[in-house]
Order: sequence, then structure tokens, then C-alpha cells
Amino acid sequence: MLGALTGLAAAAAGVSYAGYASMAPQSQLYGRTLTHGRNPRQMALTFDDGPNDPHTLHLLDLLAKFQAKATFFLIGNYVRQRPDIVRAIHSAGHTLGNHTFSHPNLIFATPGRVRRELEDCGKAMEDAIGEHQPWFRPPFGGRLPHVFRSCRSLGLRPVMWSATGYDWNAKSAEAIFAHVEQQVNKRKDRGEVILLHDGGHLGFGVDRIRTVEATRRLLQSYSAESKEFVAIPDLEL
Repeated sequence: MLGALTGLAAAAAGVSYAGYASMAPQSQLYGRTLTHGRNPRQMALTFDDGPNDPHTLHLLDLLAKFQAKATFFLIGNYVRQRPDIVRAIHSAGHTLGNHTFSHPNLIFATPGRVRRELEDCGKAMEDAIGEHQPWFRPPFGGRLPHVFRSCRSLGLRPVMWSATGYDWNAKSAEAIFAHVEQQVNKRKDRGEVILLHDGGHLGFGVDRIRTVEATRRLLQSYSAESKEFVAIPDLEL
């Protein structure tokens, strides 16, 4: 009886860990992902769920002011709505990434659905700027082996993150900045990949003014510490 209970407990723990690993940004259980760089003088700002008017454009102005580069993981449906913003991001020298066409949680999607989401988003971006973009971030961070198989077959490289501002539901720019600062200050030996959002998956046009202001504070604060803000392809690995 004790052995059976022990076996059940071990099985439950395994299921729990497997579920955690499918969403946790640092987990490498289901496949290798980029989570951070090795150069502590670098910082990679990444923005999910755009393009979004006007907040993506405000971020472009800020990044230009600080001579910073960033990476934007775009929702294909929004790319179709505002290809002009996508072209503005690209023209400013920032990196674009695939964030699926409609932002489903891919751990609940069939392999066929996963592939369609990635292909449709990739096609939308290619139509906007004329180039294939090799970077991919799964919505909600959700991934399983079949997600990575589709990703690799389409020439995409998955990117997660090492610190987040929790800006999707933050009450203030100060709170977003504090979340990032707390996580970054815990580790001084690597280049952090910061997760923020310039849009929202529930609808185009969501208010991200708090994220814009928090980004301004991050750029000011870490530029003063001589951090270099780089896009994902320029992160030293």
C-alpha cells in the first residue's frame, strides 16, 4: 500500500513538473530556448502583442532618443491591420519576431494549428517588410515538444525571457519598473532579456501608456549604468 501511494505521489509530482515546465520561461525540458545573454553589460528589451497604435510608435521614439535597439514579437492579425507600423519598426533597425497569428496558448493547440499560426504570422510579416524573420516567442510562454518541432521546421528560433515587468495588469509605471529592477538586481552576471508588452492579445488598441513610461525609466536608469540595449540577434550568447 505504501509503495502504491509513493508511486502515485511521484507520478503526480512528475505531472506537476511537466505542466510547470511547459510555461516556465527558464525551463529547457521540452527544448532549448534563448532566455538570457552572457554579457552583463547588455540588456535586451522585448515587446509582445503589437503592433499597437499609438504605443508602439511612442516606444520607437523613446528607443531612438536613447539610441537603443529592441525586439518586437508581433501578432499576425495586428500585422495585417497595421503593416505601416511594422515597417516603421523594421526601418528603425529593430528586430521583429513571430508571436503567432491569433495568440492562442499553444500547449492546447494541435500540431496542425501550431503550424498554421506560425506560418500565417510569418507570411503577414514577410508581406509587410519583404523578409523572413527567424525569431519566435510562444504566447503565454506555452510550449510542448510539438511546438518546437513546428518551430524548427519553419526555421524559427524560440526566445523566452529572464525578467518581466508584469505590465499586462500593472497599476502604474512605477510598479512595472520596480518589478524589472528587482529581478535584474538579483543577478549581475548575465545579460537580461526583459519581457514587456506594447499591445494586448485581447484586442487592438489596448492602452500601454504605463509600459511606455516604464520603458523610459528603464532606458534612463540602465543607460546611466552604461548598459547597452540590444536586439536579440546582437545579444552575446
